[in-house]
Amino acid sequence: MSKAVFQLEPLTCPSCIKKIEGTLNKTEGVDTAKVLFNSSKVKAEFDEKAVEAAQLEKAISNLGYEVKSSKVS
Repeated sequence: MSKAVFQLEPLTCPSCIKKIEGTLNKTEGVDTAKVLFNSSKVKAEFDEKAVEAAQLEKAISNLGYEVKSSKVS
């Protein structure tokens, strides 16, 4: 299981949380995805054999949120 933290542009509304978490949690291979509203970060745990961090980053970008940086461990 891998962990990734994505730093986003500042989030402006709580509905952003549901949008991002809903999309990532439906993505195959993602165990958990959590949005930290105050720090504008997304933490995700995922199976690196099923999905790559770059795919998660793209999914977030496709929702209209720019990913400023990412850290995978």
